[in-house]
Amino acid sequence: MKRVAVLISGGGSNMVALAESMKGDHPARPVLVLANSADAGGLDKARGLGIEADHVDHRPFKGDRAAFEDVLHDRLMQARPDILCLAGFMRVLTEGFVSRWQGRMLNIHPSLLPKYRGLHTHARAIEAGDREHGCTVHEVTPALDDGPILGQARVPIQPGDTAETLAAKVLEQEHRLYPACLRRFAAGDRSRVDL
Repeated sequence: MKRVAVLISGGGSNMVALAESMKGDHPARPVLVLANSADAGGLDKARGLGIEADHVDHRPFKGDRAAFEDVLHDRLMQARPDILCLAGFMRVLTEGFVSRWQGRMLNIHPSLLPKYRGLHTHARAIEAGDREHGCTVHEVTPALDDGPILGQARVPIQPGDTAETLAAKVLEQEHRLYPACLRRFAAGDRSRVDL
């Protein structure tokens, strides 16, 4: 049984989708939800699901990401996870941190990578006149929103869609895609999932 830690920054809806999927014959179980702020709404949700939840506040480390990540890594190691899932974790991680978790860290990104790395992906897809948008689960590498793609889910962009309506449609797919990719990854299967 693989041990999974989830990093969050906000409400934790993807974390909840992951946690709720890790039951029955699933090859993994959640052991820790860790946020970069004490007021991340997902922490209470994790506790409600019976998962250990904690935070390492990034603000005291302003200007020293490596020091923040050292404390983050130490806290993670107390839970001994096999897999680390980024689920709305809004901190860019350094190469030093990523290298410690290389091949064991997943991320969900709200675009069809390699398109629209970084922020504001929904607005950028609409502004570009794209006909479809979606989300990608990938292994994390030192380059931002890069790494081997484990799965993608697509949604059509409709006339009249706004960044907000498109975000809601994509989030619904994220909640399907991330659990499907994690299940395969935890079982040692890195083949791609497309929804």
